[in-house]
Amino acid sequence: MMQTTTILLLACSELCIQILGELTSRIHPLSDRDRYFLSMDYREAGVDVEAGRAFVERIRNLVHSTHRPEVIGTLGGFSGCFQLPTGYQEPVLVSGTDGVGTKLKLASLLNRHHTIGIDLVAMCVNDVLTVGAEPLFFLDYLATGKLNPEQLTEVVAGISLGCQLAGCALLGGETAEMPGFYKIGEYDLAGFCVGIVEKSLMLDGSQVEVGDVAIALASQGVHSNGFSLVRKIVDQSAFDWSDRLDFTEGNLGETFLTPTQIYVKPVLGALKAGLEIHGMAHITGGGLPENLPRCLGKGQSIQINPKKLVYSTYFSVVS
Repeated sequence: MMQTTTILLLACSELCIQILGELTSRIHPLSDRDRYFLSMDYREAGVDVEAGRAFVERIRNLVHSTHRPEVIGTLGGFSGCFQLPTGYQEPVLVSGTDGVGTKLKLASLLNRHHTIGIDLVAMCVNDVLTVGAEPLFFLDYLATGKLNPEQLTEVVAGISLGCQLAGCALLGGETAEMPGFYKIGEYDLAGFCVGIVEKSLMLDGSQVEVGDVAIALASQGVHSNGFSLVRKIVDQSAFDWSDRLDFTEGNLGETFLTPTQIYVKPVLGALKAGLEIHGMAHITGGGLPENLPRCLGKGQSIQINPKKLVYSTYFSVVS
């Protein structure tokens, strides 16, 4: 018996349109108006498929530079594959997803896009870290009104660097060109991270005990939360994003674009060295009041001494 190989086409947009045109023309003659619409392609609709393919090739090395030994395959498939690391008795997969909010507005205003990808990775891996998990791989979703290869390569370069800082692989992503939905030059980002932790070592609040000491790890600034408020305060103040202040190395806008700190390697290093950590909280939207209770047991609270907190000088601009 002759063996046959079948390739299943789950979706084939342009091909389907062409086939539809052929079938329709066989059933009844096409008018000039029908032929015009059937001859239209993505480019005329504002989506440059060829530019999209070229962009993938442009970022290929940035993606590969993050790969860990567990990555299976290469960029360009329908999915990313990752083999679970060895050495776990009861491995638990931990997932997280986030964006960077309206910090993107500031990046676009200043035309500085090379650090916003670090923010995207940080917001996801820091969440995953709070249960004691090691980030394994990261996926990104990038949507824009019109593909700008130079601009978006900067974004992906930041994502690549963020993944290297966190020790996770950039396993893949999606770039969506959406004319009419976003203005030219605008884009949005979303990130997705998966990590792993031994079930018996998961931090879930049950380990926290009365008498434990709370330690605040330093931020690098505002990170990626509260930028709607930050932008409004600056816009209504005597400051301008181009102002250079005594306590900033660059201008005010560049200072506030300082990327979110990625805490993964030092914290995982402390855990592996035997430091007994009972709980962790990633202080993001909602601040201390909303995030600290999430790492505590029922009926527990934390006493904070404000006098011992050290604030970045440029917080004075928005306080």
